[in-house]
Formats: sequence, C-alpha cells, structure tokens
Amino acid sequence: MHISLLTPASFRRFPWKNGGGVTIDIAEDREPGSAPGGWDGVIWRLGRTTISVPAPFSDLSGFDRCQVVVSGSGLVLDTPEGEVDLRKPFRPVRYRGEAPIASRLETGPVEVVNLIADRQWAAIRLDVLQAGDQLALTADTAVIYAPTGASQIMAVDQPCTIGADHAVRIDTPAGPLECRSGLILVASISRRATARQ
Repeated sequence: MHISLLTPASFRRFPWKNGGGVTIDIAEDREPGSAPGGWDGVIWRLGRTTISVPAPFSDLSGFDRCQVVVSGSGLVLDTPEGEVDLRKPFRPVRYRGEAPIASRLETGPVEVVNLIADRQWAAIRLDVLQAGDQLALTADTAVIYAPTGASQIMAVDQPCTIGADHAVRIDTPAGPLECRSGLILVASISRRATARQ
C-alpha cells in the first residue's frame, strides 16, 4: 500500500474539453508519454469545477462519469432519456460520457466533483462518507477528498487528517476506511485486466 498526500498546490487547472470552463484536476492516471492536461492517454481523472451558466456538456465518448454536487444546489442534467437529478448536494450519480447532456441551474451556480475513466481500461465508483460511515477499500486506487472542511479518517488502520480541499491517494489499498469526522468523497478506480501499464 502506498499513500500520497495531494494538496491544492499540486492541483492543475485545465480547460474543459469543449472550452466552456476550467477544471481543477485533483488526481489522474495517464498513459505513459501522454501530455498532461490533454485528453489523449487519460485513463482516469478526478477534478472539481464550477458550473456557472447552463450549457452543453463535453462529449466524452468512451468514458464513464461519476459526478456529485459539493457546493450549491439545483443542478439538473437534461438528456434525451430524461433528466439526471443532481438537485441536492452529496448525492453522486453516474452516466456515460457520450450521452448528449445540457446542464440546467435552478438556483444558481454549483460546484461539482467529477470522476471519469476510459471504460475500456478502468471501472469507477464515487462514494460520500460522513462521520461514522465505513467503506471497504478494494479497488486498485482510492482517492479520498475533503471538499468542504477538514476530516479525520482511519484508512487501513492508519489515522489521517485531510485538510479542506486536500486529498489522499492510496494505491493498492486493502482494508477498511472509516470517516471519523467531517465529510469525504471516495473515488475508487479498478483497472481492468487489459489496462495499459
């Protein structure tokens, strides 16, 4: 097991694929040799962004997406199959990146955290844990992010404090995770057998 602390100083800012905004990248894995910030070679990416005006989403064909509102409320994603309800914060949803989506803001701007992955190479999951909640860490990589304030966690029998807007990346975890105070997002990424190395 390898644990890395991720601080805002290490986060990178990159434009959305459609150029309509900016994402703050918290963590990612890429194919070796691919350019940071570009879309070629992305295996998975966790980032935070502000949606301030209604607009179409980027076409991320081939990617799976998990998304959760962490500030504000009233976000709705309109798709040909109906709406994706993100009106209330801290309720993750998942959808396919190729789905034609336009955002709708019912009560003003929101901030969201996005976890995306090339589905050919990785499977993803996004969970919200509050004080007292537990989760078994079984994925190849887990990124634990504190979006709103400092949090205390116990990760595989190791205590850790995560500052507001900081994260911890754990590679090859195996064991329990407990949120002891605050609120955390847990991004779980499992490589498929054919994944790029």
